[in-house]
Amino acid sequence: MATRIGVDIGGTFTDLVYFDERTGKTVEGKVPTVPSAPEEGVVNAITQHVPQEIIEEALFFLHGTTVGLNALLERRGSRIGLITTTGFRDVLEIRRGDRVEMYNLFWKQTEPLVPRRLRLEVDGRMLGNGREYRPLDADTVKAAAQKMIAESVDAIAVSLINAYANPAHELEVERLLREEGFEGGISLSHRISGEYREYERTSTTCIDAFVRGRMSNYLRRLDGRLREMGFKGTSLITRSGSGSMTFAEAEDRPFETIMSGPVGGAQGASELAKMLGIKALVTADVGGTSFDTALVIDGKPQILFEGMIDNMPIQSPWVDVRSIGSGGGSIAHIDPGGLMRVGPRSAQAVPGPACYGKGGTEPAMTDAAAWLGMLGPGDLASGIHLNIEKARAALESVGTHIGQDVEATAAGVMRISSAAMANAMREISLDQGLDPRTITLLPFGGAGPLMGTLLADELEMNHVIIPPLAGNFSAWGLLGADMVQSTARTRVIGFAPGALTEVARILEELFATLTERSTAHAGDGVRSVRLDLRYKGQEHTLSIEVELAEGRIAETEEAILERFVAEYARTFGSTMNEDVELVSVRASTTVLLPRRELSYTSKRSDGEDDRVMEVYSFESRARLPFRIIPRGRISGEIRGPAIITEDTTTTYVDVQWTISSGKAGEIILERTH
Repeated sequence: MATRIGVDIGGTFTDLVYFDERTGKTVEGKVPTVPSAPEEGVVNAITQHVPQEIIEEALFFLHGTTVGLNALLERRGSRIGLITTTGFRDVLEIRRGDRVEMYNLFWKQTEPLVPRRLRLEVDGRMLGNGREYRPLDADTVKAAAQKMIAESVDAIAVSLINAYANPAHELEVERLLREEGFEGGISLSHRISGEYREYERTSTTCIDAFVRGRMSNYLRRLDGRLREMGFKGTSLITRSGSGSMTFAEAEDRPFETIMSGPVGGAQGASELAKMLGIKALVTADVGGTSFDTALVIDGKPQILFEGMIDNMPIQSPWVDVRSIGSGGGSIAHIDPGGLMRVGPRSAQAVPGPACYGKGGTEPAMTDAAAWLGMLGPGDLASGIHLNIEKARAALESVGTHIGQDVEATAAGVMRISSAAMANAMREISLDQGLDPRTITLLPFGGAGPLMGTLLADELEMNHVIIPPLAGNFSAWGLLGADMVQSTARTRVIGFAPGALTEVARILEELFATLTERSTAHAGDGVRSVRLDLRYKGQEHTLSIEVELAEGRIAETEEAILERFVAEYARTFGSTMNEDVELVSVRASTTVLLPRRELSYTSKRSDGEDDRVMEVYSFESRARLPFRIIPRGRISGEIRGPAIITEDTTTTYVDVQWTISSGKAGEIILERTH
């Protein structure tokens, strides 16, 4: 039986969903995150919500985490060194010679992960065509090894010029490092990336070396705790580019899990979009510390092949998720100019918002929502009951500085938060040429449904869907994360008749690499191929998926070119009268997990019918009677205003919105005019 357990760690709460194929039952749970030991939050969620027999029979444990991401942002990773080709010591600081924020006079470049004294050069050089121009000087490698050992570095990143074309020198550096007695981790750029662009490949290799130790330790601790609990199945973690990989694979390629946390929601949104036939939707995942948004078109999240974290590029498949520091725990404060701001600093799980009664005294977004009545009676997940008086006291501390009462201050906090979130959603939609007013909004996460109609107002959207398991939707999305492996190789050639012969040779090597890398499954996976193409003279590419038959390309160069031209015209509005060239070949294998349905029935016993509370209406700018409706009791069409309650989230529905249930158990909110 394909019982599986999904756990997603957030900054404030750890969310769990498990699916039992025998009964078709889906169960959710939510517990506070343990920031000092994230695996303990996972264990708490499982022990509190999953029966022992389910733990022992489960085939898969699927996990989304921000451990790698936080290691980068907080600079709490390994002590690393960099070995590179003579003349390239400073590539991490030279970057592309540009500024990320061109008009910001106070912009400061991100501090490199490797201090300059630990960036060492070795002599030898490969050309871009893979030919050796100058042999590797073993003495310079040995000297670098001794320096690294003397500096007690934990891991070494090796990134030599043009190693993607010929890795012989990097492999020799690795051999010499071991011969000289270095016992720490070694990350070789051709294994990590396989693509050109020296700065981006070097950055990716350094990130891998930096997070490798912390990620490996975390995954081993977590897997050990799971085994102690009786779990006997396969442990998987989501990849930044969607899909999942085994814990063992993640230890070998930790950079692929940097954005593991936010990906589950995008995957779940893709499945729901296919199920409901929604052509385009934008997600709004509002947690305790952050807000994540992604665009899903034709049932697929938008994939990039290079990401950026803290101004550091990562060459890896990457679901285009935009994140900002805005969530239920985001703290309202007064800036030096006397204006009220909300976030990015957060109350997090400890001490949490003031209204949680756990020692927090600063006003968070949740405090504003609690004071306005948007959270209904105030009974939240994990046994939290809101203390409205503590919310009032916290909000007053900010309100007195801007000359506003508690009501106006709380409404301002919610408006400021929704405006910041809407800006991120507007940006990701317009980047794809989509008008936000014409697409569907899918809010989820602990505070997503709370913000749904507020965000729709900001973006003038008319259609909102609250999915089943909304509070834990990212964890549900994890349950469908098929096992995926991918790799790429740069090979710049003209894309003319005969080019596919060279592509076929490269693909044979790439798929052999995936099979060799696999610890479990790649040999039997479904293969897919993408080609990065561009007009000659251009810098950037478009990635075009090609059709395969029996693992081989089943299209001609002409057919692929036609699709490239059509995609170029759709993206940029015109085409060019230039030849097209191939830049990179991308290969991946996917092993499908058994499918599961979105089968969840809300509890009809969650509260009483026809309760009414005085709640603030943003449409009317005054308090109005709001009906309090348990999600399981929605039938027919209901007109707002209303508060919809369920175990792990609360949905706020302002006036001028109607409420109804959909075929998959989703709540449909429609604006009335």
